Amino acid sequence: MSRFSHIVATAALFAVSLTGFSGQVFAEYKGNSIGTLIEYRAKYEDTFIHLARRNALGFVEMRAANPGIDPWIPGEGTELMIPAQHLLPDAPHRDVVINLPEMRIYAYVNGDKPPLSYPIGIGREGLSTPVGHTTIVRKAVNPIWRPTDRMRKEKPELPVEVLPGPENPMGTRALYLGWSQYAIHGTNKPYGIGRRSSSGCIRMYPESVLEFFERIPVGTKVTVVNQPLKLAWIGEELLLEAHPDLDQAIKMEESGVIEHQKLTDADMARIMKVAGPFQDYLNWPKIRAAIRERRGYPIVIARVPAQGESRKSEVQEVSNDFPRDAIVPKKKPENIKAIKVGNASIPYPPQLPQKKARIIARVD
Repeated sequence: MSRFSHIVATAALFAVSLTGFSGQVFAEYKGNSIGTLIEYRAKYEDTFIHLARRNALGFVEMRAANPGIDPWIPGEGTELMIPAQHLLPDAPHRDVVINLPEMRIYAYVNGDKPPLSYPIGIGREGLSTPVGHTTIVRKAVNPIWRPTDRMRKEKPELPVEVLPGPENPMGTRALYLGWSQYAIHGTNKPYGIGRRSSSGCIRMYPESVLEFFERIPVGTKVTVVNQPLKLAWIGEELLLEAHPDLDQAIKMEESGVIEHQKLTDADMARIMKVAGPFQDYLNWPKIRAAIRERRGYPIVIARVPAQGESRKSEVQEVSNDFPRDAIVPKKKPENIKAIKVGNASIPYPPQLPQKKARIIARVD
């Protein structure tokens, strides 16, 4: 690990220690991302629905990552991005974490190894999945589905209950939450994964829920967050992953076109906070483009050059578009002698490895 990575990791651990978590201490995954971006050349029979399921992704994820491409007939030979790299949500790396905008669930069941991660379907407009903290209180194999009073009022033809089988929308496994009438379960309509398709429950692919069910015991804590923007330092690079928000996800699913959003003061403040003393390296044109486009996969928005490496091109690239109201650090990074992390003072500039090419898998 480079000294720069150590700075970021130490700061992250210090921040987690302030959350007030109490209880038994378990080994936690210290990384900030999982997976790899994949460049893929479409075959004649491909559709986004099939590519999503094959790569453990959702429909909106595929559509956001490949704007302007027909999701039903991408076309043989079309270059596609398979957005299989994910920055981890800003939440403790333990138990189960669900991030609604990216429609993805993370299960930290592997100790200090990367978490399991699966695409999900979430509550549709007007029936949103709640945000907050709850617990797995019960599990069931081949659950019986009992429509709520609201469902039966909207659709009087619904039966009082649906027994296990192909007509059961809960699929073959269910993990019931402490929130009344909410569960994480399978589905008999897998094309609804990666969409706002449920009445508030969390839906999973049939094959995903089988593994999830076996690995998650009753009593597991579940944290549900709403984080369309995720940030993380990986080595000497700061990455931003911008997803359509919950309202944009509906438009993305329907037409692939969303209303562009501008960089808000809150987003700017958060980005600069994560950048810390390296704010001079932020590439604001790339940040604004990511906020507008919401491609849903990580992009590099800052890179701290290795000691002795020229930073001229980096500064020129961002200087003309730096936000006028941004809080410019009193000391530029080249004048900083040390960085304060907790009670420790770490020398600056850090000893960084030479830049290595970012690996993107290619599949033809």
